[in-house]
Amino acid sequence: MQSTYTYREGNLNDLTRIKELTLLAYLKYKNEISKESKATWIANLGNENTYLELLKSASSFICEYEHKIIGSAFLIPNGNPYKWFQADWTYIRMLAVHPDFEGKGIGKKLTQLCIDKAIENDEKCIALHTSEFQHAARHIYESMGFVRIKELGLIFGKHYYLYTLQLK
Repeated sequence: MQSTYTYREGNLNDLTRIKELTLLAYLKYKNEISKESKATWIANLGNENTYLELLKSASSFICEYEHKIIGSAFLIPNGNPYKWFQADWTYIRMLAVHPDFEGKGIGKKLTQLCIDKAIENDEKCIALHTSEFQHAARHIYESMGFVRIKELGLIFGKHYYLYTLQLK
């Protein structure tokens, strides 16, 4: 019997496993980050307080396979401006998929769960940011209707972009 993917909302009990997954998923890009920025980038990804705050303030979505978290994403509601995200936007942060499970639709499903929750919450615009080296993520977002509205310049020595999807 083949196991299936299970999607659910995340909670504080998932904190350590989400952090471990995110580190694993993002560290595959460690050689893409400038040498000067790499230590800061890794420290940011490993900051437990970031995940704690996200789990307290955002909706989180988890994909599990055989009782292991293999995907996660956070949806922050409007009223929480952050860096380049406007106060009246909801936005997706730290979408991560285990490298062994890439290309199986998990990132797209997690993104759709975020969109569905944003619509349920009567949000008008959902935003996210991604980088020049995250080709698969950009492809997913663009195929789902997200539009690149701005280049954010160099972050960690790489180009990052701001995307939005109008919901109304």
